[in-house]
Amino acid sequence: MAKVTYLFLFSYLCLFVVSTLKIEIFYYLMHSAITSYRMLYFFIALLLLLLFLFELIFGSVAFSLSQVYHAIIHPLEADAATKILWSFRLPRACTALLAGAALSVCGVQMQTLFRNPLADPYILGISSGAGFGVAIFVMGFSAGTFSTGVPLLMNLGIASAAWMGALVVSALVMAASKRLSSTGSLLILGIMIGSVGSAFISMLQYISSASSLKMYVLWTFGSFSGVMGTSLLIMGILVILGIGLSIFNIKDLNALNMGETYSKSLGVNINGVKNRIFISTALLAGSVTAFCGPIGFVGIAVPHLARMFFKNANHKTLIPSAALLGACVMLFADLVSQLPGSHKVLPINTVAAMLGIPVVILIILQNRS
Repeated sequence: MAKVTYLFLFSYLCLFVVSTLKIEIFYYLMHSAITSYRMLYFFIALLLLLLFLFELIFGSVAFSLSQVYHAIIHPLEADAATKILWSFRLPRACTALLAGAALSVCGVQMQTLFRNPLADPYILGISSGAGFGVAIFVMGFSAGTFSTGVPLLMNLGIASAAWMGALVVSALVMAASKRLSSTGSLLILGIMIGSVGSAFISMLQYISSASSLKMYVLWTFGSFSGVMGTSLLIMGILVILGIGLSIFNIKDLNALNMGETYSKSLGVNINGVKNRIFISTALLAGSVTAFCGPIGFVGIAVPHLARMFFKNANHKTLIPSAALLGACVMLFADLVSQLPGSHKVLPINTVAAMLGIPVVILIILQNRS
């Protein structure tokens, strides 16, 4: 039954990639003079497929292409390659694809809303809210005592706690946005909420037991290996909903590129746009943080890579291209974290930071004036 679920989810993700491409490719197919975008999309889609395939082939035990093909075509067989592929590698690859697309689309919306090149999905304190929820669950209630007996319940508890924390912070920011007319003030508010959450987390860390503290620290490293079955299906649905809402926001995001005053003159409801962006960010960043742990720098770096490659500020281009590039970056980061040929696994948060920090430094140097 689990293999059938993964096959359905894999097909659903393939349809998602095709529908995401359709937003922009079908538009540019009507303009024969523009060929560079079609080529870029083709190469990015090809890179995405190759990285997804490499994710299935490489690991602590490498498989041949024929073994992967046989395992996909015959999912009900009981050989070792099929079990490893359907139980571990395919769910991990799907999770990496979803997480990369979600964080990158969040970054595009946040950078446009705040007109800040260094804004990311966690700028509103959503990450700290999710982390605080997990900290209360793991360290405040000594949830580590249940981890050996009911691991599934433990994982669902951590995800639910992270979601509750993310939703509480999102609700606070949405309520504040109705009173604050400036996005700069919202930016400061998000930073303050994140600082308060970090302070409470530090206090819980100081008074918690060693086992609970270790469990929380492991969660902060980030991982895709524990997301499978029902958790993966829930995460996939929430990410699709969040990206769908961001696509609905494209027209208003393009207006916000010209500033809030110009957007208001076009009849854009600024508070309504902010609320939709906050809801989309909560769905996307909250889901990734809940199921995979906090993953930084992807939301900052990938939108700039999309702008660099496509040289276009139109969100009809930015959102689908950022989603595809983010999926590629996260699949590559997960490949590096698995250390193919070795039994050691690096934290995905560390690898993502190593890939994203050089891009952030480049952005700062380019905007030093």
